[in-house]
Amino acid sequence: MGTRARKLNKSVHSEGQIAFRALMINARKAAGLTQHELAARLAKPQSFVAKYEAGERRIDVVEFIAICREISVDSVGILKKLVKIV
Repeated sequence: MGTRARKLNKSVHSEGQIAFRALMINARKAAGLTQHELAARLAKPQSFVAKYEAGERRIDVVEFIAICREISVDSVGILKKLVKIV
């Protein structure tokens, strides 16, 4: 990487990750779903949702899209909100 490369904080506790988690939690709750209900829709254990919402694990882009589909939220809209925050 060049000298102008931007250093990214990969911590699950970074400002960006905290903001992202809040957006995802709010979207799930706005959809009227519990962690258990969302996990069932994703064919995952409830702990999958609990761990990414608590910041114990990150979700990758494919998981992010699947989650957004299951809570009927626009993934691009979530990212646009995140860009304004971070």
